[in-house]
Amino acid sequence: SSGINAEYGGIGRILYCILECNFKVRENDEKRTWLNLPPLIAPTKCSVLPLSSNEQFTPYVEKISADLRKLGIPNKVDDSSGAIGRRYARTDEIGIPFGITVDFDTIKLNSVTVRERNTCSQIRVPLDEVTELVNRLCLDQTSWNDAKLNYPEFTSQETV
Repeated sequence: SSGINAEYGGIGRILYCILECNFKVRENDEKRTWLNLPPLIAPTKCSVLPLSSNEQFTPYVEKISADLRKLGIPNKVDDSSGAIGRRYARTDEIGIPFGITVDFDTIKLNSVTVRERNTCSQIRVPLDEVTELVNRLCLDQTSWNDAKLNYPEFTSQETV
């Protein structure tokens, strides 16, 4: 015996291949990694993130998370302290394909940002359309490029 333990079949080999083929490093930033799981197989499909610990964001975060669950979309709320960029990076590392951010424009304009993990690009989406959009994205019924054509791109916002 060569002392090498090789697994020839089973779920372990499949999972290893999925992880090996989908682990990525951001261009020009070796410290930023992400797991490029397709939405159909990602265990958690969407994160819901308040921009800050502002208490006004809480009811929006809770409603969006509940609405996603009603559609059968597994989601993770990350209301921990820390910069939004670090929270995005954490969700990227565990393979969450989409992120919804509740911010001050959510209160003023009834809209949220939706972020796509692979490109880090964001769009602004009305609150009453966001869960259905994420559902269609997760079921591969629409593409991120199509979503970007239908909603305005989001770049940045004041933080108060």
